[in-house]
Amino acid sequence: MQHKAVRYVIRSTAAAAGGLATAATSVAAATLAASIIFSPAAEASSRLDGVHADLARAIALNQITEEQAAKFESKLAGRILGEA
Repeated sequence: MQHKAVRYVIRSTAAAAGGLATAATSVAAATLAASIIFSPAAEASSRLDGVHADLARAIALNQITEEQAAKFESKLAGRILGEA
């Protein structure tokens, strides 16, 4: 009978530890999500730099032409700078 009690305590402890690990993971995920949502928006110039870099990479991979990239970048610049 004592052996069964020990096994129960071990199983209960393992289950509780698993539950705490799951709760800690959920809290960490929620904290990360909140920090992303509530972080300030990037400045317009840094956003445009990122767009330019992405388009340059697309040109290098022959996914779009330089003309398409210039037209798209111009369109996005108008929208991004219009928000700022």
